[in-house]
Amino acid sequence: MNNILIVADPAETCVAIPRGLELARKLGLGAEVVAFVYAPLKTLNVSASEQGRIKTRLLQERESVVRAHLTRHGAAEAGTGLKVIWEKNIEQWLLRQCASGRYVGLVKGVGGAPTVVHASTDWQLLRKCNLPVLLVAKKRWHRTKPVLVTLDLGTRVRSKRALNEKVLGMARQLADALEVELKIVTVIEIPTLLSDLDLIDPLAYVRDARAEMAPRIDKLARQFGIPPENFYCKHGPVEKVITSYAARVRAQIVVMGTVARKGVKARLIGNTAERVLQHLKTDVLAIKP
Repeated sequence: MNNILIVADPAETCVAIPRGLELARKLGLGAEVVAFVYAPLKTLNVSASEQGRIKTRLLQERESVVRAHLTRHGAAEAGTGLKVIWEKNIEQWLLRQCASGRYVGLVKGVGGAPTVVHASTDWQLLRKCNLPVLLVAKKRWHRTKPVLVTLDLGTRVRSKRALNEKVLGMARQLADALEVELKIVTVIEIPTLLSDLDLIDPLAYVRDARAEMAPRIDKLARQFGIPPENFYCKHGPVEKVITSYAARVRAQIVVMGTVARKGVKARLIGNTAERVLQHLKTDVLAIKP
């Protein structure tokens, strides 16, 4: 089914529901909302039946709050479904649902930052979810405008080039649906160690990289009907260039491909999408290959 799964924010102020419903309407998709509630009732010194009554009350209260949000944003008229789930492990529940084939994307408000010991639900979804994941920012720039897509035009890896095309195609569809301009940013990251050891000339490295990217930019511009001047290329650290340019154009969504790292390396360093997410003040749509 062509539905978006929207995760209701745990806080009273919900950013995921209005943004998810807006995108569903613009893209001609259905929407389902899921809300979570959980409390360690077994630690209470009460009977099992009393625990059951407490659980029912908490579920009903949560449903009442979320339904109020849905009503406020016109979801009732659109027939938006709502599930209120008693679940401690939100991440695993969402991953199972996303793997079920019932949804085409996941929308969730940005949660807390991860630590070395424990990665947040957002980070786990970026790494593991097979669907496009839109993380909605709680605070945005005022008067946001274009959709901004980040591409790795310097890659020579065939799978990453295919991901570039997939990401650009989805970003183009999104920009058309929102009736806004599409801008593209690509970053030339100079190998710091090689530069510090004078093993490469930074200026020559950037010049050669730009020359190598030029025919790829022309090809993508023709393929997706995008003016070549909408492609912005700059050298520097990836997360700094992307966040700086996103702020300059006041992008409402940054679309990027993400190939997750695994194990300790992912926890300590994180992939590009995760690094960028820590600095952006706008929505991020992460797309897997």
